[in-house]
Amino acid sequence: MALTGTTAHASEPAGAANGGTGADRTGAARRSDGRQILPGLVAAAVGAAAAWAVHWLLPAVPVLTAAVVLGIAAAHLPAVRDRVRGVARPGLSVAGKRLMRVGIVLLGLKLSLQDVRELGWPSVVMVIAVVTATFVGTWWLGRRIGLPGDQPLLIAAGYAICGASAIGAVSAATRSDEEDAAASVALVTLCGTLAIAVLPLLHQPLGLDDAQFGRWVGASVHDVGQVVATAQTAGPAALGDAVLVKLMRVALLAPLVAVVVVGLRRRAGGPESADGSGAGRPSLVPLFVVGFLVMIAVRSTGWLPEGVLDGAALTQEILLSAALFGLGSAVHLPTMARTGGRAAALGLSAWAVVAGVSYAGVLLTT
Repeated sequence: MALTGTTAHASEPAGAANGGTGADRTGAARRSDGRQILPGLVAAAVGAAAAWAVHWLLPAVPVLTAAVVLGIAAAHLPAVRDRVRGVARPGLSVAGKRLMRVGIVLLGLKLSLQDVRELGWPSVVMVIAVVTATFVGTWWLGRRIGLPGDQPLLIAAGYAICGASAIGAVSAATRSDEEDAAASVALVTLCGTLAIAVLPLLHQPLGLDDAQFGRWVGASVHDVGQVVATAQTAGPAALGDAVLVKLMRVALLAPLVAVVVVGLRRRAGGPESADGSGAGRPSLVPLFVVGFLVMIAVRSTGWLPEGVLDGAALTQEILLSAALFGLGSAVHLPTMARTGGRAAALGLSAWAVVAGVSYAGVLLTT
């Protein structure tokens, strides 16, 4: 008995010496992970705050556009680039992925089924046609000109739906490379920003009244903030129609992600994991997309007070600005320069496609 007791007591220090219990090791690993991502999360928060400051000083610059540009700048400024690419990289990557997903879930609270009914079925059909033509056309063009990786797919999603948010959703669902996602966000953000300056100049020459101009902007400009900045130049009627059409495009985010995942699964032709389990394949409907749909359903009930919706909208903008700063910081301009001509050609071509198709759609439905 004594020997047994001695052995039992002696085994405890030995277990501790070998690293303690499984729970201890798990806790230590989590603390270590937390310490690794903390600098990057702080950097993302600072970047988001700076983006809001830029927007406050220059209201014509959308917050999310400022966040991407500041992220790119931080990755290349000599004073901070080593930290951004080194100690802050793990946390910035987490911000670019996980905060993006939470922001996309909250994006669902901006849309209700009542908005769809108010838009009218002819306009709904027009939006679906514009999204489909833009996505298919941009993806095909991107593959034809030889853009690397998933960039054709991601750029197509960004142009078709809602810019950086759509790119984040598709890249998360398909597990795309971070550099592909960052380069796609940079291109789509640049072209969307140019739209703020160019489209108002075409309002009168194209013979559009204010409501038609608003619908054209909502159907052709990528990011929600860029839509608002562009449409408000033509007054409240244009702004109201632009936001409605834009939100209808946002509603198509979930179906688009599902279609993309199904297509990738079929192209893969079977399970990707070594054990044949299919664990390597992306989920058919990612959890954050389910959350996005749930938020649309919640908003459609009409139960949420305006204060809650306003708070959720602000939270969503803050999360997405931090996420886009993280994505922007992954952009490596020398790498982008190697495909810069092809990327610019795709960006301008896709811009022409979405603007032309949406213009025709507006004329046919109003």
